[in-house]
Amino acid sequence: MSVVVSGLSKIYEEQKAVDGVSFTVKPGEVLGFLGPNGAGKSTTMKIICGFIPPTSGSAVVCGFNVEEKSIEAKKHIGYLPENNPLYPDMYVREFLCFMAKLNRVPKRRQRVNDMLSLVGLVTEHHKKIGALSKGFRQRVGLAQALLHNPDVLIMDEPTSGLDPNQLAEVRHLIKELGKEKTVILSTHIMQEVEAICSRVIIINKGRIVADDAVEKLQGSKIGGTVIRVVFKNAVDQKLLLTVKGVSRVDAVAANTFTVHSSFNNEEEIFQFAVQQKNIITSMQHQQTGLEEIFRELTSGNPKSEIPNPESR
Repeated sequence: MSVVVSGLSKIYEEQKAVDGVSFTVKPGEVLGFLGPNGAGKSTTMKIICGFIPPTSGSAVVCGFNVEEKSIEAKKHIGYLPENNPLYPDMYVREFLCFMAKLNRVPKRRQRVNDMLSLVGLVTEHHKKIGALSKGFRQRVGLAQALLHNPDVLIMDEPTSGLDPNQLAEVRHLIKELGKEKTVILSTHIMQEVEAICSRVIIINKGRIVADDAVEKLQGSKIGGTVIRVVFKNAVDQKLLLTVKGVSRVDAVAANTFTVHSSFNNEEEIFQFAVQQKNIITSMQHQQTGLEEIFRELTSGNPKSEIPNPESR
C-alpha cells in the first residue's frame, strides 16, 4: 500500500478536527477525498504530508511513518495545497529549477523542461509567477509537486481557477498520473470526482461516512432515488413537487422531468398522473449522482452511513 492511515485523530484545544480516521490507498488508485468545509479533509492531508503531527494514530507513506521517518516519507510525496505557495517575483523556469535543486532532482534542466511541457507552461516559462493568471499559477504548483517524480500525489482543490479548456487538460493529466501513482484528490466539484476518481471517501465532522468505488456509491440507495418521467400531456412542475417523497424536480424537455425522491415512490407518481388525468409514457430509474449522496451523508442528520470496507 502506498498510503496507510490508522486511527488518525487531531484535536485543537476542545475541537476534534479528525476523529479516528483509517483508510489505505493503493498504487494506481485515484481517490476522491470529499467533505464539507471544516470536515477535516485538509487537516488529514496535511498530517499525511507531515506538515502537522496527529494527536493520535499514524500515517505511513510508502512504508515510512510520516512522524518517525519524516524526510524519507516526504521524498515520496508531491503536494499541491489549496492555497498554492509560490514566489511571485521569480520566473517560472527559475522557480522550478530552484525547487528541483532543493529536492536534489537529477538532470534538473531536462526534468524542468519535461514538467513545463507536461503541465502546459512552455509558453509561460519566461514570465514572473506574479504576472500569471490563477490557472497558470495552479499549473506551476502542479509542476513543482511532480518535479521529484513522487509515488504519492496529494492535491487540495487542484483545478481551482482553471478555465474550461485548462480544466479538461488538468483532469486528463491527473487521470493519466493515476495510472502509475497514488493520487489523493480533494475537491468540491462532484463532476470532477465522477470523471477522474476510481474511489471516493466522504468525511463529515472528522469521521469517514463513506468509502467505496464511485460506481458502487452511485448504485447505492443513499441519497434516495432519481426517476426520469415522461408525461403524455403538460404537467405543472410545482404540483409534481407535492408528490410524497419528492425533494426536487428538474424539467428536462417538454413534459419530461427528473424527479428526486427520498425513496422509491413510483406508485405515488403513478397516482399523481391518474389524479391529473394524465398518462405516463416512460419512467426510468437513473443512477444517483454523487451530489445527492454527498448531501445526504453530510447533512445535519444523515439517514445512512457506509463504514470503511474491512478489505481495504
